[in-house]
Amino acid sequence: MEPCAIDYTRAFAAELVAMDGAALTGRDLAQLDRLLLDYCGVAFGGAARPWIAALHGWAQRYRGCGPARIIASDLEVPAEVAAFVNGAAGHSFELDDTHDSSMSHPGAVVIPASLAVASDVGADGPQVLAAIAAGYETMARIGITVRAGRVIAAGFHPTAVLGVFGAATAAAKLLGFDAGQLCTAWGHALSLAAGSMQFSQEPAGAEVKRLHAGYAARSGVTAAQMAQAGISAPTRSLDGRYGFLALYGCDPDPAALLAPGARGLAIHDISIKPYACCRLLHSMIDGLRDATDGFTRGAEISHILVRGPQKLADQHMVVRPMTPMAAQYSLPFAAGAALAYGPDRFDVFEDPYLADPDILGFADRVEVASDTELERTYPAHFGTEVEVSFADGQVRVRRVLDSIGTPLSPLPADRLAAKARALVAQNRADADFGRIEDAVRALARAGSVVSLQAALSLPPGSGIG
Repeated sequence: MEPCAIDYTRAFAAELVAMDGAALTGRDLAQLDRLLLDYCGVAFGGAARPWIAALHGWAQRYRGCGPARIIASDLEVPAEVAAFVNGAAGHSFELDDTHDSSMSHPGAVVIPASLAVASDVGADGPQVLAAIAAGYETMARIGITVRAGRVIAAGFHPTAVLGVFGAATAAAKLLGFDAGQLCTAWGHALSLAAGSMQFSQEPAGAEVKRLHAGYAARSGVTAAQMAQAGISAPTRSLDGRYGFLALYGCDPDPAALLAPGARGLAIHDISIKPYACCRLLHSMIDGLRDATDGFTRGAEISHILVRGPQKLADQHMVVRPMTPMAAQYSLPFAAGAALAYGPDRFDVFEDPYLADPDILGFADRVEVASDTELERTYPAHFGTEVEVSFADGQVRVRRVLDSIGTPLSPLPADRLAAKARALVAQNRADADFGRIEDAVRALARAGSVVSLQAALSLPPGSGIG
């Protein structure tokens, strides 16, 4: 890609560094509250996962080396270490938020990076919220510009490759960078952007995907630290000849970097997940609910045909997943789990259920086909059409373009809080969820992140979660 006459990288950076906590509207702050509470619940619950417990053990070597806190532990560590572990925790349940058009999970990257750096520099609540909003904006706009659907089809994981730029933006804002310094941080981020979709192709080994948000959060913080240290890097990292758009994009339009979303800030284009599986499968679950009268007619089903984007056939049809991650990415398994146990259970993708005969019995009845119209609207909409055939010959077809939890069908506040509360309690029954919720609500007026970090952590000397 030939370099543009206009420096779109710097123009975008200038817009982001100008974002100010005082300019966030009441609507913006309410949405940031929702996103932050959702992340805190998912990350606290995710900290109980075996791979995060392993990361807690790994992080012990950094104990006492910094002020940032690792969620659901008593560890105080450097910012980049906390960003890594807490990012991975936030991506560990397949319940973290999603920006559909960029096909990425901004919260699991941007929020842990922001909290970690804020603890390092003593940033106040409004500064943290502005950094989070700017990080979401970064991932969303770059993902749209680069055409994230093509990125994932080429085998790159958008959360990983976009996330490093979002985390770098959040860290840069908290470090007080100007536009030039942010461009330098992005220059370092360009050399750190990585993440393969190979995990979606193998029945085992898929747990590396859990770490992708952590890798991106850590690398973004590191990129900003390198710029702060005065180490130079390319400043046209997005729209340069060998910049991100050229390397990862498909016919990108750099001018789109400067185009805000129709709803305002990208934080308002975020889907919050009620089901513990890949977001692309959620509309299928909603369709199955309607077609089966609230999952009450499972025993009568003879065949299920799911139509949707080609990606369903390419990356989501492992019928006998061997790990929880692979199960959460499997369309047949997710359909079977919803039909056998309902869609709201977080545990049905765990090892004890991988060979469950009821789930697999339904999974074996599932077929997938591409749909031209749903392909056209993807990834702006993660829509599917479900055709359920019953033993008596009846056929029901349900087409769902926007599932529960999307901006057009928001997850109700009480359901979001119940999700977060359940995840926190699933890790530690004695955890004070009310304290976490209060700290999130108070962040917009807080002088630091100390109270929120304390609410998310275990008391000193209590060990790791």
